[in-house]
Amino acid sequence: MAESAVASGLRAYAMIVGMWVRSTMAYRTSFLIMTVGNLLATGLDFVAIALMFTHIGELGGFTLDEVAFLYGTTSVAFGLADLVLGTMGRLGQRVRDGTMDTLLVRPVPILAQVAADRFALRRLGRITQGALLLGWSLARLDIDWTVDRVLLMPVMLLSGGAIFGALFVLGGAFQFWAKDASEVQNAFTFGGTTLLEYPPTVFGKELLRGVTFVIPLAFVNWLPALHILGRPDPLGLPARIGFAAPLVAGACCAVAGLAWRAGLRAYQSTGS
Repeated sequence: MAESAVASGLRAYAMIVGMWVRSTMAYRTSFLIMTVGNLLATGLDFVAIALMFTHIGELGGFTLDEVAFLYGTTSVAFGLADLVLGTMGRLGQRVRDGTMDTLLVRPVPILAQVAADRFALRRLGRITQGALLLGWSLARLDIDWTVDRVLLMPVMLLSGGAIFGALFVLGGAFQFWAKDASEVQNAFTFGGTTLLEYPPTVFGKELLRGVTFVIPLAFVNWLPALHILGRPDPLGLPARIGFAAPLVAGACCAVAGLAWRAGLRAYQSTGS
């Protein structure tokens, strides 16, 4: 039953996404301009970091190449989640204006409809920019590529994307109650990726504990990246703690799913 529901949701999501992609590709020049613009806009953040390194040799003991590695990994992970679930932030508007009722009467899973609504292919720009920067950093870093480090790379990116995706769904679920809380969601999604672009060593231990044990953003890239780069964890956690990222991602997705169901049950129509 659960498997058929998931399969149905994925099929519905793919169909809605396909509709928006066809709509986007009808104006290819506009799509290209928007994608390149997105790539350049997101790249300006790293330009600011690179300019900072013209005045300092290291940041929290990390070199520019290592910071680029952190930046690239979190950009790819967040970009994947933003591409797939980035429109969850619009849920509050649907609740306020009553258009949520339209989704409820359709024979399609609500989450699939909300997540795929206005699917923006231009968000590939962030993923492309992050992947290019990640490749640049890997070419410059002298990493001892053991088997576990090689395996940890894709695990880190996919698990990080799942953790960010769970935060998008949690933020959407919260809006069933708060109605206008998209900025709260953005604080943990967009704010989280900005945090993870910098080395963990520049932050206080209290913050590190918070993003490790409360809202596990550290498992997006910090903890796996520290193992890949051969660096110790500032909190003294075991070197292989980064391999727990898939388990943490699974737990986050489970919590997000429960929150989403609770939000749907708590939803009250505007009557309009």
